[in-house]
Amino acid sequence: MSVVKIYLTLQPNLEKGGVKSMIIVPIKEGENIERALKKFKRKFEKTGAVREMRARKNFEKPSVKKRMALQKAIYVQQLRLQEEQ
Repeated sequence: MSVVKIYLTLQPNLEKGGVKSMIIVPIKEGENIERALKKFKRKFEKTGAVREMRARKNFEKPSVKKRMALQKAIYVQQLRLQEEQ
């Protein structure tokens, strides 16, 4: 069985102890490369690297973050109340 590994090194995440992340997708012999790429994309999305990169692109004041979180909580609560009715 030959195994091909796909590696991706991300920048250190300071909130999680500054550890570099690496994504490894083992591929069995005869396995479709499309399936391996799909696994890779899924794992990459779970790391949240793109989300974090976009968040760091523009500085957002803590007060603005807090206000946005509050607005989101209000919106979600209104949706849940509408479902109950």
